[in-house]
Amino acid sequence: MRATGLNRTSVVALAALLTLPLCLAAQEDSESRPTQVRHYKVIDLGAPHGWTFSQASTISNTGVISGLAAPTPTSPQRAVVWEHGQILEFGTLGGLNSAAFGAVKQGRVMAVGQAESSDLDLDPNDENFCDYGTHEKCLPALWDGHATIPLRTLGGNNGFAGPINANGEIAGTVETDVRDPDCPGTVAVNGTGPQLLDYEGVVWRPRLGQIRKLKPLPDDTVTIAIWINDNGQAVGISGTCANTVIPPIAYGPHAVRWDMDGKPRNLGNLGSTVANAALSINNRGEVVGASSPTDQSTNSNGVLAFLWTPRKGMRSLGTLPGDLASGATGINDRGEVIGLSIDPMGNPRAVVWLNTSIYNLNDLVIGDSPFDALLATFGGINDAGEIVGFGVTTGGDVHAFLAIPCDEAEDGEPFTRGAKHQAVIPEYVRDMVRARFGIHGH
Repeated sequence: MRATGLNRTSVVALAALLTLPLCLAAQEDSESRPTQVRHYKVIDLGAPHGWTFSQASTISNTGVISGLAAPTPTSPQRAVVWEHGQILEFGTLGGLNSAAFGAVKQGRVMAVGQAESSDLDLDPNDENFCDYGTHEKCLPALWDGHATIPLRTLGGNNGFAGPINANGEIAGTVETDVRDPDCPGTVAVNGTGPQLLDYEGVVWRPRLGQIRKLKPLPDDTVTIAIWINDNGQAVGISGTCANTVIPPIAYGPHAVRWDMDGKPRNLGNLGSTVANAALSINNRGEVVGASSPTDQSTNSNGVLAFLWTPRKGMRSLGTLPGDLASGATGINDRGEVIGLSIDPMGNPRAVVWLNTSIYNLNDLVIGDSPFDALLATFGGINDAGEIVGFGVTTGGDVHAFLAIPCDEAEDGEPFTRGAKHQAVIPEYVRDMVRARFGIHGH
């Protein structure tokens, strides 16, 4: 396989960068007022080479942002990292697609995610593990600033990695060599599959080759690791190959947390084991995700965002007024939570929970905005309260965004032009987001 390095491309507009000092100073003032409603200045992170499509997935405490970009929404995608006004574009393992789900700077920028192998290294089971539809193997990957390095697997053909914590530990999921007759063998709701092999969550240690397995709950057979904090605690899903779905939308019967011993802790649910997932954990051990209150709950109707704490257990975070479903995808050490809320038409809106109260992120934007609608966030919030995700720009493209907390007195009134949360979203964008999150229109 060919290991490809990275290229640097400066893309963030100067005007956007000039807003940073004002917003960061205002954010420092708000540190002493954690329960105050925040407002945000939104920056379009753009895409390299004049491309029209990008998404951001995570942001570190030092401001390094991971994600993906492509010439168009239907083109092969490449892993990218935004760092201080530049885009670092990463390669693959010889195939067409890659994506970054975490990045840190430890002397140099390091990123983790997934990368396809070449057309000469096709998946022998014709699986579609990473939802690219190319029939190539898709492997967990580390970009170390020089090359694309495949991470160790557990005998299977596919996997993904991310995020990476401040200590260089990486959470992810890889296939095993166990051919499971309980696997559905059909295409899943999010487009992945047919799945034939079992899979297991893992933590890769900073030294290459070291790996810690994250075991399932009793009577379960597969696990998915989705997030890791700086204490080495990971969260994700435990289930069987028959009732669990791998990312980009991941859910199963049990939301779980693993401590350093690799043993799972069942976090419970909001009423049903139909669809549950722990999606992020902060350094205080607080967990967020999505859970099904009833057996009839679906990702677009009924599933609700949750917050789990060691003292109070799991509780629902609710939805925006009138919406049918929600999911919490990230939490920082201040307890600020991000995610998305789904309206009756299946449209997603990026949201933030401040002191457990939900707000449409679009309604908290101050000043003019390059976006008509902020659609979704993944795990993208750091301890400064900076949020990343993706939305529809005023020009109709899908771009990654960075939302920086700002003081309202410094930056004027919230953005009110045109009620952005009711903006007209292009149908191809709706289809793309619905497919990614397993949402169905009504």
